[in-house]
Amino acid sequence: MTTTTAPPTAPPQQRPPQPATSAERAALAAAHGLTLSGARPTLPRYVAQLWDRRHFVTAYATARMQATYSTAKLGQVWHLVTPLLNAAVYYFIFGIVMKASHDVPDYVPFLITGVFVWDFIGSSVNAGTRAVHSNLGLVRALHFPRAGLPLSSVVQLFQQLLVTMGALVVLLLAFGQTPSASWLLAVPTLFLMAVFAAGCAMAMARIGSKNPDVSQLMPFVLRTWMYSSGVMWSIDQILRTDHLPHWVLVVLKHNPAAVYIDLMRFALIDSFPAHALPDHVWPVAIGWALLAGIGGFVYFWKAEEEYGRG
Repeated sequence: MTTTTAPPTAPPQQRPPQPATSAERAALAAAHGLTLSGARPTLPRYVAQLWDRRHFVTAYATARMQATYSTAKLGQVWHLVTPLLNAAVYYFIFGIVMKASHDVPDYVPFLITGVFVWDFIGSSVNAGTRAVHSNLGLVRALHFPRAGLPLSSVVQLFQQLLVTMGALVVLLLAFGQTPSASWLLAVPTLFLMAVFAAGCAMAMARIGSKNPDVSQLMPFVLRTWMYSSGVMWSIDQILRTDHLPHWVLVVLKHNPAAVYIDLMRFALIDSFPAHALPDHVWPVAIGWALLAGIGGFVYFWKAEEEYGRG
């Protein structure tokens, strides 16, 4: 008698586990106290985090300043030599060849003051463009407020500016300028310049982080801005002519770089007395500092969680 065995039945097919929904993942993370890494904090919290890391910003800026000319024989002396050489070149081209010095009293103090101020503003904007993109390794490795990168660039350049301001005072005295109470106006001018430059650097840092090619265009933009800021020639002489459209005159008169250069010249140069400063200059200078400083900071903060990705 033979027996037959039933064929083995196939095990029931198991359905693959379904991935958790975003709501379920969020609930699970919240239940275990987890937060999104790199998430953008609130603006007050971001300011507090940046303030807590102020020592990192200043130390990083100081280290970069010391390393800038570390391989050169003259070392940190180049912080003084570079703007002086620029001023010498501009004096030869514009003061002698193009005769821009005509009808401009104290042209050499006029020129070197403009060169020193512009060098800080232009360099801050240019450095801010590369601040995030050139430090992607640091951005991806460490968690810190990314605004510290463009701010450290401005702090570095401001430290250099303070050194060159000492040389500027010596040069002004050598060319016959007399110290007066108006020299104290250089202090609020430096503060407003720093706020304005920091805001511009942060705005350009966000733009440059997504579009690295912008850094290649900046030299042309900055050169145009410099020529329209009265660094080597007097804007007042241009304003006396009537061959320019009205909007051009308004732009020249309210150009932020030109405004800060004028403030510094009226503070330090005898032939530009402070009482002759146009009434609109201080309000415009404060307005540009607030607009660029606050606007640039908020604009940079809004993209905080995007830096270092891609």
